[in-house]
Amino acid sequence: MDKVSASAADAVADIPDGASLAVGGFGLSGVPDTLIGALHAQGARGLRVVSNNCGTDGHGLGVLLASGRIARVTGSYVGENKEFARQYLAGELEVELVPQGTLAERLRAGGAGIPAFYTPAGVGTQVASGGLPWRHHPDGTVHTASLAKETRAFNGSAYVLEHGITTDFALVRAWRGDRHGNLVFRRAAANFNPLAAMAGRVTVAEVEEVCEPGEIDPETVHVPGIFVQRVVALTPAQAAAKTIEKRTVRA
Repeated sequence: MDKVSASAADAVADIPDGASLAVGGFGLSGVPDTLIGALHAQGARGLRVVSNNCGTDGHGLGVLLASGRIARVTGSYVGENKEFARQYLAGELEVELVPQGTLAERLRAGGAGIPAFYTPAGVGTQVASGGLPWRHHPDGTVHTASLAKETRAFNGSAYVLEHGITTDFALVRAWRGDRHGNLVFRRAAANFNPLAAMAGRVTVAEVEEVCEPGEIDPETVHVPGIFVQRVVALTPAQAAAKTIEKRTVRA
């Protein structure tokens, strides 16, 4: 089955208002910028995003955030986006903060059909006992807080129950991919991208190099095509456009 879409716009055209999205990337590494840009142009609102972070001001998911398209974020790191902090503290955005390893495992579990699992991460904190502010009132007081989670002892140690995550759609960026949707991620871009790809019911992958079936060694495939429904071939300019979040050079 040839899964290559005619364009990024076509690939995201049916994402509705209120859809849940798993989005790959870490910081600005491996972020599906072309698909995010197409979704911004498409106009969907009230999106519920699951991603390690929400981009930076003006880059990545920060583009959707700044235009008021995102209603809820489930993530683990939000420190580089001033608009994110402003919306959260002003009560405009609901935020569920999750330990980073737990977020990764929740996405993987959802993609693997595992409804829930126990982990020691968060035991003894508000992650387990509840009370983390998810949404604020405009005056800064807490509007909605997290609920307590089930805890259980195994071999004398405490663990907290976490639920797997599945989403309506997933947007990811891959280095290579074939027309059947088999994906390979390169270096740091193999961060949350494979996990997000597994969690989406409809996964859309922007790919730097689209190959014919059989050209990718099966042993190098990170995400098999069964998890991917749409492939978008990037232009050379789009493939080369990789924003550096913090450029460090010698004095």
